[in-house]
Amino acid sequence: MSSEHGSGWFRAIDDGIELAVRLTPKAARDAVEGVKIAADGKAHLAARVRAVPEDGKANKALELLVAKSLGVPKSAVSVVAGHTSRLKTVLVASTGRERDALARKVAGLA
Repeated sequence: MSSEHGSGWFRAIDDGIELAVRLTPKAARDAVEGVKIAADGKAHLAARVRAVPEDGKANKALELLVAKSLGVPKSAVSVVAGHTSRLKTVLVASTGRERDALARKVAGLA
């Protein structure tokens, strides 16, 4: 069962919540900067990490940042698409009632 939430930057799927994220590596600090609208009109969560985009370091830093921001274990968060792109799809694993509570937390990142 899949359902859209918000302005399309995240959605509930069977395995959890998928987030559309635009990542800026080599930043001065690690931060989630809220939802932004790209030139094509699509919404995404903007995030910055200090890590460099080499050997998956920025992706790992993003996973940790999202986990901390949502209060979930880092093992529940993974980049599932866009590994070498700034635009990524991040999965936060969750099911059932936990997924509904997680969707509310995710909406709070906006």
